[in-house]
Amino acid sequence: MEDHLFHPSGVVRWLGYWFTPSLSPTHHFRHRLSLAQAVFSFVKRLSSPGAGVRPFLCHRIATGLLLPILTYGTDLLTPSYIALRSMNGFWHRVQKWTTNNFYSTPTSILAREACLPPIVSYCRYRRRLAALRVACAPPYANPASARLPPSFPSLSTFRAQDSSRHHTKGLSSVYLPLDWKSKVPSPPLRKYLPIDALAHLTLPLQEGLTRLPLILNAPPRPGTNIPPPDLMKKAYQALRARAKRRLLQD
Repeated sequence: MEDHLFHPSGVVRWLGYWFTPSLSPTHHFRHRLSLAQAVFSFVKRLSSPGAGVRPFLCHRIATGLLLPILTYGTDLLTPSYIALRSMNGFWHRVQKWTTNNFYSTPTSILAREACLPPIVSYCRYRRRLAALRVACAPPYANPASARLPPSFPSLSTFRAQDSSRHHTKGLSSVYLPLDWKSKVPSPPLRKYLPIDALAHLTLPLQEGLTRLPLILNAPPRPGTNIPPPDLMKKAYQALRARAKRRLLQD
């Protein structure tokens, strides 16, 4: 344009997410880590060793301020091993600051002493909540809900045609159909449909349930067999409580 060249950017920011052409999450979590470190260097001045803010207030600062900044995007992206190691190193410093422990304290006991979950478990918890929102969303409100496997236990029987398993069999053996009840093998042999892995995260929450409830913003249409919205809201809150108990077990 007017003798000016505009080269494509290697990283694009959208809604706080940093995307690369290869969809690598390393740059995104490196940026989140730098933001969390900057905030932590400021708030830790509030509590010097042995004085200042009480431990339970430090815990609230860590869970309400530092943890959301550090783990923003974990419901969509999975940190790589390198990014996870850097995030763990920072989170161990936060746990020591919360409990006012020595820096030589073993990191294996910091999570229980500080009542702060490990980053790996918390990232799994965030992904499970995101999967629960997709599983309980009406198909007309969330297109991803319409692409759930036909065998997925949902109150909505509608499924988009492109969610059928047979549509992935002719894609030059790049994508492999995966049963949503089966965990993605590690390391993955081929590429799998993301919705299959997302639906698998809700499997531990479905114990004793035949159907997952829907979260409706409006009353159901007349003639449908869907329970009232208030009842479905209570069931959804109970599923979120199950997810939190799973976090404590992890």
